[in-house]
Amino acid sequence: QLQVVESGGGLVQPGGSLRLSCAASKGPMNHYHIGWFRQAPAKEREGVSCISRSGGSIRSADSVEGRFTISRDNAKNTVYLQMDNLKPEDTGVYYCAAKLAQSGPLSRCSPNLFGSWGRGAQVTVSS
Repeated sequence: QLQVVESGGGLVQPGGSLRLSCAASKGPMNHYHIGWFRQAPAKEREGVSCISRSGGSIRSADSVEGRFTISRDNAKNTVYLQMDNLKPEDTGVYYCAAKLAQSGPLSRCSPNLFGSWGRGAQVTVSS
């Protein structure tokens, strides 16, 4: 089963940028759709942005459209989340997860559709 590890979190001021990486092991990443999700304190986990196995289809939350960009490099077994113009409400633990593409197309960026979760990376946006 694919295993994923997140990196690149940290503390940033409002308006700043961060790039998260999701590195995969124990399997070819190009067999999976990959998603980024986040969970703020006392809130449910929500979908941020998801990308299909080929990169041809992307689903993103309205709250991050125009600010966050998801991409993947299958040769490096890595998916990225470039986060620009960060806001305090973007604060939370960001998780990477995988969904086997053989199970169907990338229809929604919903946490309950994904498995193979990483441990998460903390992102804090504060002045």
